[in-house]
Amino acid sequence: MLFSALIFGLLGSFHCIGMCGPIAFLLPLDRENKFRKFLQIFLYHAGRLFSYGIIGLLFGIAGKSLSLFGLQQQLSIIIGIIMLFLVLIPKKKLGRFNPENANFKVVKDLKNYLGKELKKKNPDTYFTVGFLNGFLPCGLVYMAVFGAVAGGSAIYSSLYMVIFGIGNIPLMTSAIWLSNVISVKNRIYIRKLIPVFIAIIAILFIIRGMGLGIPYVSPKQQTEQVTAVQACH
Repeated sequence: MLFSALIFGLLGSFHCIGMCGPIAFLLPLDRENKFRKFLQIFLYHAGRLFSYGIIGLLFGIAGKSLSLFGLQQQLSIIIGIIMLFLVLIPKKKLGRFNPENANFKVVKDLKNYLGKELKKKNPDTYFTVGFLNGFLPCGLVYMAVFGAVAGGSAIYSSLYMVIFGIGNIPLMTSAIWLSNVISVKNRIYIRKLIPVFIAIIAILFIIRGMGLGIPYVSPKQQTEQVTAVQACH
């Protein structure tokens, strides 16, 4: 399922350009020195991947706790159903429950701090901006978190989120370095594919949780049987 994180990130790049693009475009890059510009963009992505890794680790710990109680397969089914629900229900119907419409004070404070960092040109600015960017509300990131948690391991979840972030890098970097890399028409077309891919991943999670005995796709639930034999002499 780690491969799905990479594809998820690649397709999700078009969503990310719309949501995080304005922040990335405001980076105080050195337009005169190409090497320094590349390094600054690299630091931005490194900060973003670091925050994704932390998010995956934290949620992975919760998923691991559930798997210890033998609930990993049930968790996979529940996550698949939630992902399908979020894809099939229009955003306007979700209203204040839309994960991208977070109006919490902590989010507002995060945005304010992010705005202050964008005005600086310190060496650590780019990493900090990327790190803070990773924690901003984003429906696609939440979907990736669902996929990460289903792994039932903190390390797996963290790795899943990092790979998801790596998938964003090619198009995000091209969009920052150049501009209008892909036509608006093609962006719209590819963005329409994102819900379809999410639905496919959701169905795979549900099938995986059903324990149908399909290798690598839906393995049977592992149960440990302990037999104690006491010999009396």
